[in-house]
Amino acid sequence: MRLLIVEDELKTATFLKRGLTENGFVVDTAHNGEDGLHLVLTGTYDLVILDVGLPERSGWSVVTEIRQHGKGLPVLFLTARDTVTDRIKGLELGADDYLVKPFSFAELLVRVRTILRRGPLRNEDTLQIADLTIDLNRHRAFRSGTRLDLAPKEFSLLSLLARRAGEVLTRTVIADQLWDMNFDSGTNVVDVAIRRLRTKVDDPFPQKLIHTIRGVGYVLEEH
Repeated sequence: MRLLIVEDELKTATFLKRGLTENGFVVDTAHNGEDGLHLVLTGTYDLVILDVGLPERSGWSVVTEIRQHGKGLPVLFLTARDTVTDRIKGLELGADDYLVKPFSFAELLVRVRTILRRGPLRNEDTLQIADLTIDLNRHRAFRSGTRLDLAPKEFSLLSLLARRAGEVLTRTVIADQLWDMNFDSGTNVVDVAIRRLRTKVDDPFPQKLIHTIRGVGYVLEEH
């Protein structure tokens, strides 16, 4: 599989390329946003590892252009931007995952392989699962034509589940992506958030879409 690393820190780019090459990937690199975007639009890649703070064009801008051109290839943000707002912005712009520097290469490798097993991102502006419709651009969600009154965090949680529909997301993954926290098994923040989301997305409707996989996590899918 062919990967593209868009990273302006030469030491980091070299480290990543060597490690990924040793694990069987073919790797290209670019060191600014314009070159990275050009390679994506003219080449064929299975995944892009993208920094946010790039010269010439930011990672935000690059992923936006990728999606606007209809490219569904997976994007993994690898960046020092570690706030919850940054993570949510990256996911809402169309990234598959978001890993904060400093990072463990072993974790990066696991995330890359997990993303590649999933296949291309569902990159439509609108996601449809059963009678649930999610308008990612306008931050609106509907069931059977009825608009759901979702708080911003609830919409982000629903969008995360919908983008990865059919995949069981662990509490750790959800907490990492939306709350910028290391999940503690004694903390019920994810369960509380799912419960509140269900009261709006599932409870008023006969078909339930958010399912609990006991001991693992949650999945959005139609049974």
